[in-house]
Formats: sequence, structure tokens, C-alpha cells
Amino acid sequence: MFDVAVIGAGAAGMMCAAVAGQRGLSVVLLDHATRLAEKIRISGGGRCNFTNTGTTPANFLSANPHFCRSALAGYTPQDFLGLLREHRVSWHEKHRGQLFCDDSSESIIDMLRAECERGRVNWRMPCAIESVARDEAGYTLSTSTGTIRARKVVVATGGMAIPQLGATDFGLKLARQFGLKVVEPRPALVPLTFEPQAWRPFADLAGVALEVRLATGAGKARGEFLEDLLFTHRGLSGPGILQISSYWQPGEPIEIDLAPGQDLADALIGAKSGARQQMHTVLASLWPKRLADTWLAQEQGELAQARLADVPDRTLRALSERIHRWRLVPTGTVGYKKAEVMRGGVDTRGLDQKSMQAREVAGLYFIGETVDVTGWLGGYNFQWAWASGVACGRAL
Repeated sequence: MFDVAVIGAGAAGMMCAAVAGQRGLSVVLLDHATRLAEKIRISGGGRCNFTNTGTTPANFLSANPHFCRSALAGYTPQDFLGLLREHRVSWHEKHRGQLFCDDSSESIIDMLRAECERGRVNWRMPCAIESVARDEAGYTLSTSTGTIRARKVVVATGGMAIPQLGATDFGLKLARQFGLKVVEPRPALVPLTFEPQAWRPFADLAGVALEVRLATGAGKARGEFLEDLLFTHRGLSGPGILQISSYWQPGEPIEIDLAPGQDLADALIGAKSGARQQMHTVLASLWPKRLADTWLAQEQGELAQARLADVPDRTLRALSERIHRWRLVPTGTVGYKKAEVMRGGVDTRGLDQKSMQAREVAGLYFIGETVDVTGWLGGYNFQWAWASGVACGRAL
């Protein structure tokens, strides 16, 4: 018999269990995995991009966008850095507020385990949950290690991304069992796929990377990012594509400015005066050479071999427009196996934003990636895990 059973020993689950345990509650933490916190371990190339100093509610997607405000305000990146200092975990900023461990992700896992030990949290790993039932006294969990009784249950089982590490839809099934609505889940922060025949002319650009501006959607559903893009044999990848994938809807185009911050038309027209250089030579001075050569090879006529001085201004403007507004329609995503997170989840309109408790089911809480709050690439999803876990742990 416990005060609280936390299902899922990942980032949000361990943080919640530690906070609740340190505030005097008897807590049991359960997970079906044999190895602790695999998603933390592999994140950030093994160094865990554990937060972002620029975190705001605007960095998250949800059908209920204001829900995350309370938890994020209650536990900030600076609060998490305070915990790191206490445990002497060193870190560095890599790019645009993204913070990583100096050593390895194991530092974060060890810290969370130590916090749980401080709260005298009981562990059950590996432990498969067979059923969860509710009565007037609380909850009964039938598990592979026996029956557990708890007054309250916290679901922190994450989303369906990276099933090879044990990710499942357990949290969504449990939410539906107790009558909660679920926002349709789908892979997010995931590479997009393109029709192979249409991509063939660009396949040889594999390895070319550059900073671009990407956009998709309209109105409040529009996403726009200035990020790095990577050409691959099969299509496009890199941080920019992962970011825009969370906003992309099937059948919709994405628009890419391949030369942000430049006005290629002005630059090319301005270079015409007295120029004897060929078109591809001049474009390659403004752009990656392989990209310039491949792009011009797809253009109509003899543009690639033409002297810049001989190309009409209107042709240069049209060329520049196609480069600044390259429109592509992805055929889909590579799916949960390569996705970093799941978009969608337990509908937050059925949860209390301060405690994470289900409004219609007393004693049942949902935190972390299981709920419909999805962060951008760059440490935001971990910050949501810490913040939602702390908010719930305090409320318990």
C-alpha cells in the first residue's frame, strides 16, 4: 500500500516521484523496462539536451496552448540548473539556448536516481502493469511483481516515439479506460519523406548542409523556423526538417527559403555589369557550389552554361524567387521509429493545469509526453517533463 504509484520511470516520472517522496509521501515507481531511462541516455548524442534557457509557452504545440503556462512558470530552466549545481553536474550551451551535459547523459540519470533515493522512493523494475482498477479507497494495480494498492496514480509512460526502446501507447489506453479524451497522436520531430522519383535529381546532394528558413501551415497553426537543413539520399533532414515536421499536415506543402538573409536577385543583377563569368560560377560564390550546380542543372534552357551578363534580369528574378520559395509536398514521415517525440496525447482540457489531475477522475494524474504538450527541438520537451513532474509532485 502506497500513497502514490508513478507508472513510468523516465524524466517526468522520476522527477515527480522524487518531489512527492521528499514531501513525505510513500511512493512506488514502476517501469516495464529492464534498463532505466533509455530515452535520457541516448538523447543529445549521449549528452542529453536537458533544457533550453529560452523556454516559453510559445515553444510548445497543443490543442489547448495555454495549459503549459502554469507548470512552466512554476519550474524554470534556472530551477533545473540549480539542481544540477547541487549534484555537481557540469554543462555547456551548444546552440540557441540548448544546454548539454559536459560528460554524459548518465549524469542526469544518476542525479534523478539520487533524488528519488532522497525521497525514499520504492522501485519496481522491470514490472509490467497488467491492469489498473479504481474504487472508493484508491487504485489497485495488478502487476508482474504482484498487486499494488495506491491512493493516487500518476501516469508518466511517455509517448510512442522510439518503440525499440520500449515506448508504447499504455498511457493513452489508460486515459481512454477512465473516460478521458485523447488528441490523435502522430510522430513529431521526425524526418519527412518525399516521392523517390521526384527526389532523384537531388540525391547526389547528400551531405550538403546550410541554414534555411522553413514554413508550413497558416494562421495560428503556422510554423516557421530559421534552422539548418541537411540533404540526404532520400530527401531532407536536419534540425529544420525536424522542427517543421511538428507543424506539417499530410498533403500540405512546406516552403523553404534556401538563401535566407540574402536577396539573390539583387546580388545576381548587381554582378552582371562587366561580368564574363558563367552563371553557375557566380551563383556558386553566393551558395554552396554543389547545390548551385545541381539546382541550375534542373533549370530550363542553357542557364547553367550561360554568361551571367547575357541572362535577362527577369530570368534572374524568376530563378531567385524559386530559390527563396522552394515548395515541396512531403509524402509522409519516417514514423515513430525515427521520431524524437509524439505529438498529441491525453487532451489537456480534461486535466487541471496546476496539478495535472484528471478533472473527472480523482487521484489520477498525467504528466510529461503522455499529455498533449509537444515542445520544439532543443531541450524543450525535457523542460516540460521536469516542470510537469514537479507541478504534479507538489500537488500530490
